[in-house]
Amino acid sequence: MGGVLVIAHSDKEDAAATWKKTYGHHPLTAFVDHGPSGTGEPVAALLRPGNAGSNTAADHIATAQLALAQLPKKYRRGRRTLIRTDSAGGTHDFVSWLAKRGRWLSYSVGMVITEAIHQHVLKIPGPAWTPAVEADGQVREGAWVAELTGRLLDGWPGGMRLIVRKERPHPGAQLRITDADGMRITCFATNTTGRPIAELELRHRLRARAEDRIRAARSTGLRNLPLHHTAQNRVWLEIVQIALDLLAWMPMLALTGKARLWEPRRLRFRLFTAAAQLVTTGRRWILRLTQHWPWTNEITTALERLALLPSPG
Repeated sequence: MGGVLVIAHSDKEDAAATWKKTYGHHPLTAFVDHGPSGTGEPVAALLRPGNAGSNTAADHIATAQLALAQLPKKYRRGRRTLIRTDSAGGTHDFVSWLAKRGRWLSYSVGMVITEAIHQHVLKIPGPAWTPAVEADGQVREGAWVAELTGRLLDGWPGGMRLIVRKERPHPGAQLRITDADGMRITCFATNTTGRPIAELELRHRLRARAEDRIRAARSTGLRNLPLHHTAQNRVWLEIVQIALDLLAWMPMLALTGKARLWEPRRLRFRLFTAAAQLVTTGRRWILRLTQHWPWTNEITTALERLALLPSPG
């Protein structure tokens, strides 16, 4: 789950000043994440005014309910579903709502680095830090993780774990006041047990793939909400989600290799705008693609793979 700012260049219903001092709307979105080569289809989008809060628990709950309603029932058993958000979702009300569904739902929610957390991090002894890991299992250079316990968890739902990461910022990055000893500090909460904290931190860090989905949405109609009334723009948002569904499943079903990872702009240039000629002969329709187009083979292979799929009926 994640929010996205959509700039409005004219006066529209529910357009308002945003927290970034721009003007427009602030929808919340949710995507299914099956990994870097998975579908990543959208499952929810809640259109909100531009001045809607980033950490409004009621909106996060509404978006989560819309998203969960799209999932098959088999994913509602044995904690087979994980909800991830950035620090905007780290509110008492939202985490409490997630915790009440703890029998079948796992969560990994970013948390704001408060002064209490900051002071606690400064007191963590060196041996308590564990090296962070990359997706391939290798140690992440210059990054460590630790679990915070004690009074920091007072007032939060039972079973919640608080995990913090410190990492050397990349050259030129601006440190924040909550960073400690020149290290960038981030924190998240989870109810998952029985797994190493480095593995849990990697799982949470992969939430960044939601930003890839949001970037794809911007390239597929979400860069601007073109209509005046909110009801009309809700319809536009649904159309954007339909387009994203098609762009999520088409590569999975029709493409292979690196082509599955192409984003909308690349798909549009290499596949969707390829020059071709449609002719008829012997009562048959034939699509003739130019032989000189570098990606003609990807197009023909995709069409062949789609033709082999069984009928949905």
